Amino acid sequence: MYCIVGLGNPGKEYQRNRHNIGFDYVDCAVSQYNASSARLKFHSEFYEAEISGRKIFFLKPLTYMNRSGIAIAELKTFYKLPLENILVVHDELDIPLGELRMKRGGGSAGHNGLKSIDAMIGADYFRLRLGIDRPPWKGDVSGWVLGNFTETEKNIIAPVTEDAAKLLPVFIEEGAEKYKNRLAAIQHKTA
Repeated sequence: MYCIVGLGNPGKEYQRNRHNIGFDYVDCAVSQYNASSARLKFHSEFYEAEISGRKIFFLKPLTYMNRSGIAIAELKTFYKLPLENILVVHDELDIPLGELRMKRGGGSAGHNGLKSIDAMIGADYFRLRLGIDRPPWKGDVSGWVLGNFTETEKNIIAPVTEDAAKLLPVFIEEGAEKYKNRLAAIQHKTA
């Protein structure tokens, strides 16, 4: 069993925000892999699918970003999932728009969703970081992450998100390192 968690905030007012790119990834994956209809479970929109003969859970926590760890901890405990079977997909300020990176463990880099998850289950899970770039100003970034993608930005990030979701079977079948290598090949450069 695997759990793919997309981070974001629930509600229409947040739907197009940069901070909700993890939700967008889950939406792409759910539609591509004929997942079950959404149910409310583990404080989340919860979906199930089968990829390569393995049960996959998709979560979109409804606890708001700052409390994302609650949902993941509940699912992890209930299914006794090891951390290496959890992939958290989130926005990343320190990666240029249209690029993505994957790693296991590490710090939160100020991301409140990751801080919550780290506090609830530890930090040794896989992270798929989708670049949203830094704002053109110094200081507080909350207005940037909670702002909507422009049409130009959406045209850059949407194909990245969709392509990364299409490659999810590589993570399930061949492991994180192969998935990471395949993701590197789909970089959508902005330059």
